[in-house]
Amino acid sequence: MEKYKKIGILTRDCAGINATIRAVVRSAYTFGFETIGIVRGYKGLIENDTVKLTPRSVSGIINHGGTILKTARSSRFRMADGQKEALNTLKANNIDALVVIGGNGSLSGAYTLSSKYAVPVVGIPATIDNDINGVSMSIGADTSVNVALDALDKIRDTATSLERIFVVEVMGRDCGYIGLRVALAGGCEEAILPERKFDIKKIAREIKDGSAKGKITWIIIVSEGKAKAVDIAKKINKITNLETREVVLGHIQRGGRPTAYDRMLAARYGFHAVELLTKRRTGRCVTLRDNKPSDIPLSRAIKKKDMEVNDYYKLIKLLT
Repeated sequence: MEKYKKIGILTRDCAGINATIRAVVRSAYTFGFETIGIVRGYKGLIENDTVKLTPRSVSGIINHGGTILKTARSSRFRMADGQKEALNTLKANNIDALVVIGGNGSLSGAYTLSSKYAVPVVGIPATIDNDINGVSMSIGADTSVNVALDALDKIRDTATSLERIFVVEVMGRDCGYIGLRVALAGGCEEAILPERKFDIKKIAREIKDGSAKGKITWIIIVSEGKAKAVDIAKKINKITNLETREVVLGHIQRGGRPTAYDRMLAARYGFHAVELLTKRRTGRCVTLRDNKPSDIPLSRAIKKKDMEVNDYYKLIKLLT
């Protein structure tokens, strides 16, 4: 069975992506593969925008956020003609197999190439929401929580000094992973998450009761997919008549230097992805099982992940 000779690498963006690129390129070199970077994701795959990657070209990037390969959304890749152009790029560059590093959208594209066109693909989960089904931890999630937590600690200083209520909006369109972890680790009084219903009147009542007992600050975390901080802050102010401010953390959560955990995860996932290619085990997504490198079918990885939030949420309220 002939082995693959040249691997293409395609990415989205979050902290730890560059560390993953480095791990894939240097692991591939060890196994005798050439590596080609696809610039700007599936858009670059359609437009034949590529760059040669070597162990030296990925030197010094392990601690950098973002992705040296850039990234861009591509509506054309959802269409058959765009997919055919992507295949032409693989053929023109003699790319035998593809490593796709990213979240649901990126891995769904990888599954399309694998299942529809028999392209040998291995996926590496990298998303701040940690919402890849069957994957306990995605690259970038730990960093995003720590970045948000650092900002929250600074906000708490201001909230305590000014005796105010703060509503802090974090990322999380369909998944409350960041919000839940930040709320618990940051000692917040409330977390409004996509996975749970919330009662603004009940929240306001708890704030009023706490204020009557001498509680001077209150911090509420809101996942962007469930509500907007500005709307929640206005409603709380209207009901309680207490000074309330909103803060939207936004895209700072996608950047920053990756944590040690994310760098180590990137190394382990990157190596395992290349190892799978040496065995011609494709159509897979890497993960950890019992803290050891493992893998699952891409078809499973792209399904919706159900995150259990009740135990964490109960603990948040218990410790308020």
